[in-house]
Amino acid sequence: MSTYTALDQWIEAHFDEQVRFLQELIRVPTDTPPGNNAPHAERTAALLAAMGLEAEKHPVPQAEVQAAGLQSITNLIVRRSYGAGGKTIALNAHGDVVPPGEGWTHDPYGGEIEDGKIYGRASAVSKCDFATYTFALRALEAVCPPQRGQLELLFTYDEEFGGEVGPGWLLQHHLTRPDLMIAAGFSYQVITAHNGCLQLEVTVHGQMAHAAIPESGVDALQAAVKILTVLYAQNEVYRASIRSQVEGITHPYLNVGLIQGGTNTNVIPGKVSFKLDRRMIPEENATEVEAGLRELIARTAAESPGISVDVKRILLAQSMKPLPGNQPLVQAIQKHGEIVFGEPIPALGTPLYTDVRLFAQQGIPGVIYGAGPRTVRESNAKRADEHLDLADLRRATQVIARTLADLLQ
Repeated sequence: MSTYTALDQWIEAHFDEQVRFLQELIRVPTDTPPGNNAPHAERTAALLAAMGLEAEKHPVPQAEVQAAGLQSITNLIVRRSYGAGGKTIALNAHGDVVPPGEGWTHDPYGGEIEDGKIYGRASAVSKCDFATYTFALRALEAVCPPQRGQLELLFTYDEEFGGEVGPGWLLQHHLTRPDLMIAAGFSYQVITAHNGCLQLEVTVHGQMAHAAIPESGVDALQAAVKILTVLYAQNEVYRASIRSQVEGITHPYLNVGLIQGGTNTNVIPGKVSFKLDRRMIPEENATEVEAGLRELIARTAAESPGISVDVKRILLAQSMKPLPGNQPLVQAIQKHGEIVFGEPIPALGTPLYTDVRLFAQQGIPGVIYGAGPRTVRESNAKRADEHLDLADLRRATQVIARTLADLLQ
């Protein structure tokens, strides 16, 4: 029997246990916001301990957590050392997730199984890959224990807010420095690049006035509408004239996701704020993008007498560009993915942004691969009834285990 077949069979034999592990992870909420994630880390560490895997607990100081807009974070590291020499490979998945929202027909924290699918918030993004990576590691150690190198499971809790107090914090404090890394993703493609993301909060200041005498005030909402019109027109320029050379990524784009303002129906609004999200293709320079947006907003605001504007950066997530050293990961995942899934696994870019970029920025080659469908939409990630096909979970675990066997032998 080949090593690969033995790994596949071990995962098949322990798959019910793997599904129960994922169910337990789904049942502890990690809604972010508010971002009270330490209880999930405690539960995860206890479940890992029951499997004989000791997890280091790294609580982030409260002041840093609150400054990031969260309530509590304890990041976890499981280190498995196999001998001197060899590479250190990290497997990183995040446990934080957006709140469930409305429209669910399944309990978002139930881990319910129906028609071969498991339902629940973070079932697909990315508590599933806590299970993928844990059971791939267990299969490897049971079937073909490496003789050298090291594996690290990094279970972190700040992907939704940018990753700086998740994997960024672990990197900053020199708690991890792998040679290669794989981060949570989907099964039918291996992601080697992704968009960056700039989020800005724009506050437009005018002067409140009674609606009966509007000329006595300065309407902040009218000025905000002018700015929004210019921004949306700029979005059309992005779509029409800028193209990425990375397969899977198209063009930059801009969205406004939140608008607040005014005090009452019969009052001319004196302040309006909105938050915008600007996705940047890998070819763009984030500093130039931000400077251009700030200049466009300021120039448009200046056309309205009595209006002033403040622009505050909320988030800057750099894009991820492919690093040459990622080829062993890409090749192994593509080879085994095609065998296990029965179809080619392309290497692509994605318009999403992830915390993998934090490793790439430090020169650590990485890719995104894990359990999930071809697209985010198929899984209902960040929508009601998020779910994961359990067949994808099993097969992705087999691909990761086979890949680790190649890289650590």
